[in-house]
Amino acid sequence: MQNSFFNTLTSLDGTEYKYYSLPKLAKQLGIDLSRLPICIRIMLESILRNCDGKRIRKEDVEHLAHWNKEPLEYDIPFIVARVLLQDFTGVPLLVDLAAMRDAMAKQGLDPKKIEPIVPVELVIDHSVQVDRSGTPDAFLFNLEIEFQRNRERYEFLNWGEQAFKTVKIIPPGIGIVHQINLEHLASLVTEKDKLLYFDTVVGTDSHTTMVNGLGVLGWGVGGIEAEAAMLGQPYFLQAPEVIGVYLSGKLLDRVTATDLTLRITELLRSEKVVGKFIEFFGEGAATLTLADRATIGNMAPEYGATIGFFPTDDQTMSYLQMTGRTKEEIERVKQYLQAQEMYGMPLSNQIDYTRVIQLDLFSIKPCVAGPKRPQDRIDLEQVKKRFNHLFLAPISKGGYGKKEEDKKTCIATHSDGNFHLHEPHIMGGTPCLVKENTTTWSETEMVTNRPLNYSVINPGYTQHSSRDIHLKHGSVVIAAITSCTNTSNPSVMIGAGLIAKKAVEKGLQVNRSIKTSLAPGSRVVTDYLQKAGLQKYLDVLGFNLVAYGCTTCIGNSGPLDEKIENAIKQYDLIVASVLSGNRNFEARIHGSVKANFLMSPPLVVAYALAGNMDIDFEKDPLGYDLVGNPVFLVDIWPSAKEIKETIFQAMQPEMFKKRYEHILEENPLWKKIEKKTGSQYAWDKKSTYIQCPPFFEHFSKKLPIRPKLTGMRPLALFGDSITTDHISPAGAFRANSAAGKYLIEHGVNETDFNSYGSRRGNHHIMMRGTFANLRIRNQMLKGKEGGFTKLMPEGKEMQIFEACQKYAERKVPLIVFAGSDYGMGSSRDWAAKGTALLGVRAVVARSFERIHRSNLVGMGVLPLQFQENASWESLQINGTETFDLMGLEKECKPHQKVILKIYREDGSTQETSLLVRIDSVVEVDYYLQRGILPYVLRACLKSSH
Repeated sequence: MQNSFFNTLTSLDGTEYKYYSLPKLAKQLGIDLSRLPICIRIMLESILRNCDGKRIRKEDVEHLAHWNKEPLEYDIPFIVARVLLQDFTGVPLLVDLAAMRDAMAKQGLDPKKIEPIVPVELVIDHSVQVDRSGTPDAFLFNLEIEFQRNRERYEFLNWGEQAFKTVKIIPPGIGIVHQINLEHLASLVTEKDKLLYFDTVVGTDSHTTMVNGLGVLGWGVGGIEAEAAMLGQPYFLQAPEVIGVYLSGKLLDRVTATDLTLRITELLRSEKVVGKFIEFFGEGAATLTLADRATIGNMAPEYGATIGFFPTDDQTMSYLQMTGRTKEEIERVKQYLQAQEMYGMPLSNQIDYTRVIQLDLFSIKPCVAGPKRPQDRIDLEQVKKRFNHLFLAPISKGGYGKKEEDKKTCIATHSDGNFHLHEPHIMGGTPCLVKENTTTWSETEMVTNRPLNYSVINPGYTQHSSRDIHLKHGSVVIAAITSCTNTSNPSVMIGAGLIAKKAVEKGLQVNRSIKTSLAPGSRVVTDYLQKAGLQKYLDVLGFNLVAYGCTTCIGNSGPLDEKIENAIKQYDLIVASVLSGNRNFEARIHGSVKANFLMSPPLVVAYALAGNMDIDFEKDPLGYDLVGNPVFLVDIWPSAKEIKETIFQAMQPEMFKKRYEHILEENPLWKKIEKKTGSQYAWDKKSTYIQCPPFFEHFSKKLPIRPKLTGMRPLALFGDSITTDHISPAGAFRANSAAGKYLIEHGVNETDFNSYGSRRGNHHIMMRGTFANLRIRNQMLKGKEGGFTKLMPEGKEMQIFEACQKYAERKVPLIVFAGSDYGMGSSRDWAAKGTALLGVRAVVARSFERIHRSNLVGMGVLPLQFQENASWESLQINGTETFDLMGLEKECKPHQKVILKIYREDGSTQETSLLVRIDSVVEVDYYLQRGILPYVLRACLKSSH
């Protein structure tokens, strides 16, 4: 157990456990351990414990131990304790491992040699869709539909659990992966063979960072990187800069953790922390509950950081106790952390950070973020003004390009049941309804009048007949309490329930044109909402339970009412969704909803009651009570004291213990899934869900010839902030898309398409979905929306997939150009896999998001960065050119400079210098071997001989 380089193996006082002591290492190396950021110390323990002179060398430990404020040019070989997956990314990862087993068998070796070395936990939470909402049976209906749609995938996952000994699968309908990780899977300190060490994790979802709030070091990686980590390969990363965020003060009474998180997202995006480690500290950080910390940690991908980490203190221990961890486990965690001199929240000037950013919690205001990016925060009092501004602003400046007269557009259902244009109704005025079977507006008949089921508070109440509904620019059509970000936080969930209660008691209701839903992160949320007596009020307003999983936030919002969706399209309405999520990128939530706003669960309820975004909560009422008095948001907003008292009364450790003791028994449908056995998967060529990927078709033990980087044609010219949703979209897709045509050709009805995410195990679908987002704009077509390009040299417009097929036939390599923050968003491996399979050999951007850059390298695609202020626009590239890349013919090394030669249609040429964004020595190997998968397979083959 003791490595031969450092004598640090120590017994934990009074116990049978041993651990590798960081204080002893510090004495041997002559460093002041107390000045190192906590997150660096956790990484240091990992490489100290795993130092074997091969994968991790003595100098690796010494390098990290001497970390200082200045960035250092060396790679850290980090080995994690476990890998966390969700099903969207987990299915293709297991598909790859199954394909690797086949490749191993073709080499005449035992396929079982391909086996995860570290524990792997896969939570099925991304496949449910909100097909039914606002009804008592919505949860069971959606769950049954989920199993019907995904039976092939679930059978495959069942096979994977029996084929790979270290893989554990948590069935659908239990909760969201990150909340289950927080409440149950994360141990903070791991024990194996009486050796204690830090629980560390990488996950195939970027919001793995949520567990940073618990003091567990972890972040999101691409699926291909996760595979390497599973198979025992170190995860290499550059020694990170650690930005300390000093939190002072205390949150005001009516400010939520969501408000704080959105302000932090805005602040840190402006501070350009992409790829950095963030560590929160200070007196203000100590006041935050564990749930608040997890909310902030969760949003690290949105503010661009690798992690958003909180050290461990008494708040952490209280959370472990609340969530049902044993007394022995909690005492062991605390004793271990104290022995490592890492217990307690650091205060000002106690730790040396690369730099420090300060934020006073007292300055935080209620807010929302949107309508297209999570960092675009808007103070609540400014939402109405901001929405009206964006309504008229040109599309080129992030607006909707409407005209002043468009504000008057207002439609309502008529006696024929369809929507028709009605008398002018100025956007921003008092919301109104059309009386049934009439065509005139009534200014006194409000959207929010009586609840849909007033009998909850008045048993003698008889519900009135249903009324017509109206839509206008700014109308809310989706209101969803969803996502891992907020549904883990009892304060905002209880807050939403209390607002619902007060609203119902006032006689308010939600317009039936709004699709309302509640998708908690775990079943415990339902337990405490019911115990507090609040779920019934949420039900009255239409926030019935629809699922335990990721829904609206990842594009699984399900369909809108067909008449509503048709009306939106016919009248080109700018309608809105409001959700307690972390992502609101274009076309992510719903293809017909162009304005999407992130906010706390209580505000989701408030905007659902209001029914529109052009409301000033300070001046405009949500609606009117039963005697006609105006009801304002302040009238129904609960105090912090009321929320705290309700949490104390409703939440109990026994809830967590009960739920997680029988986690595999909660979903009987899972037991009915057909069991497939064997060490190799029996591929079905007729399957439209699971297909053997082509990554090993031409595999050889020998290193491949370097890819051809001459005569490249541009596939697309993109602007700034192209997300992984743009590159490899989630959510639904249409019959006229390349993916839709493929499924129809294979006998699949449009009603059974399911989502892109659910079909990630089929590369034929995912290739066709790459660059196919409805809102992506390729400037080769002057910004036309959709996944189109021009086939060159003909200049013929066609879908990107079809053009790539033509280029492949001609053996023409492709190149993509983009602006800043290319690839921001989820850690979506198919954004890189699809790019590679389409024949793209290089991507040139002004800057890259961390995970996508790494994924491109992992798939053998070369990421290149413009120098200084250069861009494809400044170089006057228009898509008619061809390109050669010079400088990689003889050597390839991190951060080298290369020359891009541009050949124009008129015969002229131009050269520009580019930076190779291969950031480490190991990434050079990945690139030269055409990606991580061939690299790992060759390593496995070598170790098997």
